[in-house]
Amino acid sequence: MTTARLPLFPLNAVLFPGLVLPLNVFEERYRAMMRELLKTDDSEPRRFVVVAIRDGHEVARTAPGMPDPTAVPERGPAAGFGPEPLAAFHPVGCVADAATIRERPDGSFEVVATGTTRVRLLSVDASGPYLTAEVEDLTEETGEGAQALAEGVLRAFRSYQKRLAGARERSLSTGDELPDEPSVVSYLVAAAVVLGTPAKQRLLEAPDIAARLREELKLLRAETAMIRHFPSLPAVTLTHTPPSPN
Repeated sequence: MTTARLPLFPLNAVLFPGLVLPLNVFEERYRAMMRELLKTDDSEPRRFVVVAIRDGHEVARTAPGMPDPTAVPERGPAAGFGPEPLAAFHPVGCVADAATIRERPDGSFEVVATGTTRVRLLSVDASGPYLTAEVEDLTEETGEGAQALAEGVLRAFRSYQKRLAGARERSLSTGDELPDEPSVVSYLVAAAVVLGTPAKQRLLEAPDIAARLREELKLLRAETAMIRHFPSLPAVTLTHTPPSPN
């Protein structure tokens, strides 16, 4: 396995390969990370690892407007993640390539990154101005029956979209607009379906593409059935991800 040491950006969300992630960076530890990434030549990828925070862990209060603004904020790269930061994060994350890093006049940053590859966290280092992690690449096999599963997932996804939007005549996306390559389908659907972080994390960690597609097929059928029984659920825009504050 190939290993590397990369900056670590924890979020209360899961990033998948191929998906775009807008970030609103205001905490000093992540500002320092972005300033360092800006030193990378434009011809090289500006890589960092996005990892989902486990339930029960919170980001430190470091900015005005957070709960109890009179409290002295916890500081440092591992603030809010306990004495063993590795335990605060899910074990599998996604490498992100920051295509755009724009600094605002107040020193915060607007960042647009794209997920590239899955990695497993081996260790977390809090000795610098921001967290870094030693990670190993996770190869992904196709698995048995992936193409047929992808076709089934796309059919189930269209039905899910229609139910979620409350429209029976047409889906939010036509078949021509959706990919048919199994790995792309698996990640697109994983990102688009309305699920909590633990469920999305399980999809990210699936051992192969076929296994992820099988799990998505079950989830889509279950979610569509639930929406059918509760038609008053509000519609959700599946194709837009709001900027994630750190």
